[in-house]
Amino acid sequence: MLRIDVLLEGYAFQTDVGIIGFCSVILIEGGPRRVLVDTAHVGRRIFIGPALERRGLTPADIDCVVMTHAHWDHIQNWDLFPHAPLLMHRHEWLYSQHPHPNDWATPLWTGDSLRQARVVEVEEGYEVMPGCRIIELIGHSPGSIGVEVETEQGLCIITGDALHFASVALSGENPLVFWDDRLARQSIQRVVQRADVIYPGHDQPFRLVNGRIEYLHPFDITLTGLAADRPGLKFLPEPPPRGWRVMPGIEEQRARLEGLLRQRG
Repeated sequence: MLRIDVLLEGYAFQTDVGIIGFCSVILIEGGPRRVLVDTAHVGRRIFIGPALERRGLTPADIDCVVMTHAHWDHIQNWDLFPHAPLLMHRHEWLYSQHPHPNDWATPLWTGDSLRQARVVEVEEGYEVMPGCRIIELIGHSPGSIGVEVETEQGLCIITGDALHFASVALSGENPLVFWDDRLARQSIQRVVQRADVIYPGHDQPFRLVNGRIEYLHPFDITLTGLAADRPGLKFLPEPPPRGWRVMPGIEEQRARLEGLLRQRG
């Protein structure tokens, strides 16, 4: 039976001077391949190696990497695993080569970086290994995917930012849509209806029990370099406004991808 191990927990918090994106980095073991899902951004780079070492592993022990989508906070450390194929949805890979100017989560350098990787294009139902397969969760981005894993806990779904954090499972609304709001809502519902346990992109794994969130892991984070009594430091329960939830120019983005797909045939 396959096992899911959260290598690095995901966290969701913001500031009024910039966005801090700590995505989950998740290890799947117990089968013929050792699979890593997402690699986070460079701010977490020095934490990945020690997390593997605590499990008696090195980056060379990872057989393949699944990228749930191409946003900067999920992909930057792929080069720690240059030997491993990088599984991405075909649409996400294509779009990363020509992102929309409003898409601040997919800068132009994204495609340049990924062209150096061993990208393997995947789609719905692709079997990573027995009991572990790709599920399409399109909407947050053009080619968002998740990973369905059969475990002793039941069917677990690793969602990336198709479902950022547990509250999204209750609201049914993706807080940041770069592709299609309707499809993003459908993807959230698909996860909620199928999964026994959900591993979100920026939160701890959880179950839904009678319409309530039940976390599997406790929240545990330490902020350093700041004292709670520092003048000017404030704590707000709600994040500052970002300006938009659905990206302006989303129709142009769709037309752009459709053109790229026609070129490929």
